[in-house]
Amino acid sequence: MKVVVDWDGTVTETDGLHLVLLEFGDEKIYDAAENRLGRDLTLHEVIALEFESVRASLDEVVEWVRENVRVRAGFDEFARMHRPLVVSSGFHELIEPVLEREGLELEVVANHVDARSTGWCARFRTAEQCAVCGQPCKRADVSGLGDFVYVGDGFSDRCVALAATRVFARDGLAEYLTEQGVEFERFETFHDLASRL
Repeated sequence: MKVVVDWDGTVTETDGLHLVLLEFGDEKIYDAAENRLGRDLTLHEVIALEFESVRASLDEVVEWVRENVRVRAGFDEFARMHRPLVVSSGFHELIEPVLEREGLELEVVANHVDARSTGWCARFRTAEQCAVCGQPCKRADVSGLGDFVYVGDGFSDRCVALAATRVFARDGLAEYLTEQGVEFERFETFHDLASRL
């Protein structure tokens, strides 16, 4: 069965997008946007708004990400064994340098960013609304996979997790699935997952 993993806060110990925004963006914009997520702003709108506050060059941010974003314990071995599909609401430009640093080549489905000096512009891979949640979401990225295992931690993982055969969750996703009465397995490290798959 194919394993599909979220990136920020799932593969990484801390949400890398959040770290980048704290280092290079405007924390007030971040806080205000996060408070509106799922209320009057979609995830795409929140990401676009937050990253407009980033003015640094892509090279500078990538160098910082390579030095500061850490993968969760056990991911390297897990990735070599299971070859998971990475499906992220983040950016290829910030994910691939970390995978390269770890010596991993994995299939990544993510958004792109146009790193403008006047403010970064998110280039989303789809604008098509999901028939289930009404927002552009990750469910479209797994159509055609058949049965799959999903591993996630947050808001962007909610809809796709509901389509999975088996779910491993932590943080906000675990809370959401508990509220919805959906079965899942908790995890903290990829050692946990490797022992259960």
